[in-house]
Parts: sequence; C-alpha cells; structure tokens
Amino acid sequence: MTTNLTYDFDTQTVSQSSLSDVDRLDKELEQRFKSKFRVQSMLTRSLVSFQANKNRPVYRWYKYKEGFSASLVEYFLEKYKVKSGKILDPFAGSGTTLFTASELGLNADGIELLPIGQQIIATKRLLDNEFTHQDFDELQRWAKLHPWKNSKNKLAINELRITQAAYPENTKESIEKYLAGSEEENDKVKAVLKFALLCVLEIISYTRKDGQYLRWDYRSGRKQGKKQFDKGAIADFEQAISQKINEIILDLRPTEPVQASMFSIPTTQGKIHLYNGSSLVIMPQLPDKTYEAIITSPPYCNRYDYTRTYALELALLNINEKGLRDLRQEMLSCTVENRAKDLLKINSQWSEAIEAADSQELLQTVLKYLENQKARGLLNNNGIPRMVRGYFYEMACIIFECVRVMKSDAPLIMVNDNVRYAGASISVDMILSSIAEKLGFNVENILVLPSGKGNSSQQMGEHGREELRKCIYVWRKK
Repeated sequence: MTTNLTYDFDTQTVSQSSLSDVDRLDKELEQRFKSKFRVQSMLTRSLVSFQANKNRPVYRWYKYKEGFSASLVEYFLEKYKVKSGKILDPFAGSGTTLFTASELGLNADGIELLPIGQQIIATKRLLDNEFTHQDFDELQRWAKLHPWKNSKNKLAINELRITQAAYPENTKESIEKYLAGSEEENDKVKAVLKFALLCVLEIISYTRKDGQYLRWDYRSGRKQGKKQFDKGAIADFEQAISQKINEIILDLRPTEPVQASMFSIPTTQGKIHLYNGSSLVIMPQLPDKTYEAIITSPPYCNRYDYTRTYALELALLNINEKGLRDLRQEMLSCTVENRAKDLLKINSQWSEAIEAADSQELLQTVLKYLENQKARGLLNNNGIPRMVRGYFYEMACIIFECVRVMKSDAPLIMVNDNVRYAGASISVDMILSSIAEKLGFNVENILVLPSGKGNSSQQMGEHGREELRKCIYVWRKK
C-alpha cells in the first residue's frame, strides 16, 4: 500500500513539473517572438473563415467550413505586392487561394487530398472554362421543371457505416431519382448536377458538421449521446436543389437571357493546376525555387477528422470503407486515429526537418508532458501524444519543402490555431515559427486575431478557461 502511494505521488510530481516546464518554455519563446506579434483588428474571425464567403458569388456555393475567405487572400496578395508569377497552396481545400489568385492574374498550383475538395475545384474550373449556353439552359430546365420527379429510375446512393440512415426516406428516394436522371445528361451537366447535390447534402440530411464528427438528429433513429440533438427543420430536397442550381446560374449568368458571354473574365486570368493527393507525397516532386508566395491553412492539431465530417460527401463520391480508412491515414496527422508515418521512407532528404523538430525544446517538453499524462491514465484519448508528435514532425517536413520550392524573399502566409490538451496550451504558432527559422525562413510577423479561441467544455471544466491565440504567420524565405 505504501509503495502504491509513493508511486502516485512521484508521478504527480513529475506531471506538475512537466506542465510548469511547458509554461516556462512557452513564456521564454514568447519573449523571443515578442517583437513579431501584431494584433490586427481587421483580421476578423469572419475574414479568416468561410463566413466572409457566404454572400460572395461562386465562393458561396459550397460551405467549406475549414476554409478562409477570398477577401483574405486578396488582402495578403495586395499587402505583400504579389503581382505576377505563380503561387502555391499545399492544402487547397475548396480552392479559395487558387481561384482568387487566378482572378488577379496569377498562376496557382494547389495540392488537395480529400475528394470533396478535388471535386469542388474541378467543377468550378469546368464551369469557368467549358460550360456552354446550352449547358446552362439544361441546368435551368432541371431547376425549374424537376425532370427527375416522375421518373421510375433510381441510382442507389453509396453508403458507409457512418452515413447509414442519413436522410428521410422520401429525400433518399428523390436523391436516387435525381442521380439516375443526371446520367442521361452530357458529362459537363452531369458533373454540375452532382456538385449541386454535394452542396446541399448537409441541409437535407439528419446530420450537422460539428468539429470532430457528424452530429445526428434524433429523428434518424441512430443511437444518441446523453443529450438528444434536434437539428430543427430539414430542407426539402426539391426546393434545396433548385435553389442551389439557380444560385450557380445566377453567379455565372448575372442577367437573363444570356447576351454576349457568360463570364466577365479578365484577359490576365491565371492558370490553375491541382495535384490530387497528399502534400507529403507531392511536394517533394515540385521543382525548386518556383513560387512567388504560398498562402495556405493546413489542418489544425485539433483532432478534427475530415473523413467523418465530410462522410456524406465522400460516400456520394463513391469512397468505400477501405478508401475512407486510407484517406484518414494519408492526411496530415490531425486526428487521434492517425498512425505514425515513416517520414524518412517518404523522403530520405527530411533528416534536417526531423532534426529541427527534435531540437525544438518547447515541443519536446509538451510531448513529454502528454506522455506522462497518458501513463497516468489522465488523457481522454491515448492517441493524443502520437497525433501531436506526428503533426509537428510532418509540418516540419512540409515547411522544409516550402523553403525549397519558394523563390528567395518570397512570403509564406499560413492560417492556424493554437490548441490545448490536458491543461497544456500548445503554442502551435511559436513552435512552427521556431522550426521555420531553423529550416530557412525569417519570421516576419505573427498576426494575431483580436479575439482568441475558447476551449472545449471538458478542458474548461478540468483546467479552467484560457483563451488561445488564433494567428496568421508571415514567414519570408531567407
């Protein structure tokens, strides 16, 4: 009995010591970067999220919650006088950086792993470059006449275990008729009809995207947590799909009937190229000293599993169970189910990046603290230390590649969040900036939003409230 008490006391002392070490090293690093922090009143949460796109033509079609706004990209391209050449977004998402840059006459390359992001970008490019007046007329017919309604043909929806029972029965039947009807159209119209469906899946379903997972309405019949969730009114399929198709038409055909051309495209519009796959795999294949700037927002170290939150969309894009698991493991480590990646097997040139992470003292102290908490059974998920380690080491490799592919003095702008686990606030901004300095960047600024981010209810209940910085890093290649 005495031995057990001594053991408990010792591990508690080690844990408290580790947390105080995290706080001490964090304060030291904050002093070192003190002159780099700039609170920017114009950087509202709306601007640094999808919210500012909600009323912006084209960008509003699909609600990509993890994205940032076109206005933010415009602001930084103007601020840092990026007027020509090519830019890169290694985590392209729905393509906001790519399309905004293209509109301003810049060529833009993007990398995106998730099929939903790939589909959004491909469909926007299709509408931008290949759609004819006749194609738009056919879309208008679908929005107005609902040609699928009286059809007896159906095309079964692909389902995953985590998407079963996602729609009311009449909605599911309408979707299957809609999909069958779209098969009779040409490939361009069919692609846009499917894209419009992707845009409305959430509002016509029993689900709501909620951070780490899909939240399910009680009417779905699926097992609920302790608190019953009522989503409220679920949109009617015919009304929702017609509104979305009409929105697409309106944004590209401001007046009807079409007079001269369907777009007002500047002659300087830049070219867009998307690489489908993981940035960890694709970036080492890109040529040296190519890009005038990088504007991006990687997944945050916040446990969000995009393969779950976008499960309805991935199912509609015919991803199967194995494909879903593979995507989850290919993603940058940001969820507790990510297994450790053999980074040197992916690219043997990354030893410098790994050394930069190995020698980052605050990071190593955070990892030691989290492992201590895991050993004491105090983490709500034992995958957290592995995820945090994977996140920073993989980001170090991404930063290494960013340095290599950028031209001298080119700026890198990155939107990211700080996080908190087991009471330890993890300054992602300073840790990544410190690693970036070792790999070839100068830290120009760490721009701070005037209002920070709160904590989860569990973190606040156990460790108290502590506002976390939400930042945009501005690094410049040496």
